[in-house]
Amino acid sequence: MKAMIIPGNNNTDISTNWYLYVKKELEKLGIKVVAENMPDPDLARKEYWLPFIKENVGEGDVILIGHSSGAVAIMRYLETHKIFGAVLVGTCYTDLNDKKEKASGYYNEPWQWDKIKKNANWIIQFASIDDPYINKEEFRYINEMLDTEYHEYKTRGHFEEKEFLELVFHVRQKLGNEFK
Repeated sequence: MKAMIIPGNNNTDISTNWYLYVKKELEKLGIKVVAENMPDPDLARKEYWLPFIKENVGEGDVILIGHSSGAVAIMRYLETHKIFGAVLVGTCYTDLNDKKEKASGYYNEPWQWDKIKKNANWIIQFASIDDPYINKEEFRYINEMLDTEYHEYKTRGHFEEKEFLELVFHVRQKLGNEFK
């Protein structure tokens, strides 16, 4: 089993937030985790990020864990690649009228919701209604379209804390006894 943690845009470094905490916890379970800074980290353009994901983990027994633009990249990746499971943290499906989001290329064509659902055994989604960048309607619509295992909080903002216990807990549950 492999996993990849994909941060958001705006030059988000992999050493910030909860990324390395989740990497360390999943490695304790015997999962090989890729947690690297992404190419084109400021704009997170699809033309660079999707091939980088494919090159690093491919398809099959793979868990993709994405935050913000990283979660958007995962949804687009799932339109054409089959993986074991996905975790979406603080994600959106529109460009939010933001120049950098528009430049990413993720929002130029309609979402293929059925393909995204079909290409993962499960999708876990984390959202917080006090997110300063993304409104709750975005999160809830994604949940409605993908039938995610949805976890909505009131005071987690954009999930920029150093640990993410719930994420590790729910991934462990999805993996079953083999990885406990």
